Amino acid sequence: MIRLIHAEFRKLTSTTLWWWLLLGSLAVTALFVSLSIAFDGSTGNPTPLLSTLDGQRNILSAASSGTALVGILGAIAMTAEFRHLTATPTFLATPHRGRVVAAKLITYMMVGFGFGLACLALTIAIALPWLSAKDITVSLTAPGLSLTALGVLVVMTIYGPLGVGIGALVRNQVAAVVGLLVYLFVLDPALTAIPALQSGIRYLPGPASSALTGRATPNFPILPAWGAGLVLAGYALVLAVLGARFALRRDVT
Repeated sequence: MIRLIHAEFRKLTSTTLWWWLLLGSLAVTALFVSLSIAFDGSTGNPTPLLSTLDGQRNILSAASSGTALVGILGAIAMTAEFRHLTATPTFLATPHRGRVVAAKLITYMMVGFGFGLACLALTIAIALPWLSAKDITVSLTAPGLSLTALGVLVVMTIYGPLGVGIGALVRNQVAAVVGLLVYLFVLDPALTAIPALQSGIRYLPGPASSALTGRATPNFPILPAWGAGLVLAGYALVLAVLGARFALRRDVT
């Protein structure tokens, strides 16, 4: 298994895709953090003030803004095997297809964790001096903030294998990437905006991610952090199991 994981990292670093998606994650994170601080306390801004713990948790939770890009990276890693016809030599070298899928899941869990660390570091580097200039004191050791930081890492870690599971299940790269983006940026927010569905919507990936990172959602019922973590892990596990099952049964070409 260690050799398979090492091989997956070699495949990952053989192209610059991971680098561009990391830069994209950092750019999105920097944008959200900067806008949140710049418009803090503005008229009509419903988010908590940054002088409060809820406001500071919102800022720190912006480090999870790149979850979609982590998911895309995982999906591309799996679908690229079929698109570029490298699945055949991969599965011939390792006849146990389940081990190949498992190695990808573990690899992109680690990649997601690394993305999370980088985005957290950037968030802190931007927020601390800027808030200090506004005479706002932030204590990163406060229980609420430390839990948010942990939640960010968990969310980013889970989205990697979640993308791999989607890629193994769908196999078509364009369909997997577009489907993931449409769900995260169109369908999930649209469902969340329907009041009649709020009791069940908290179990969707978007609201669960917000609950896990401690992002304030006024007048919206959310899961406890541990429950949200289980929900997200459940999505990743189900997609991974289904994807692995399809990869084991279907013809490669």
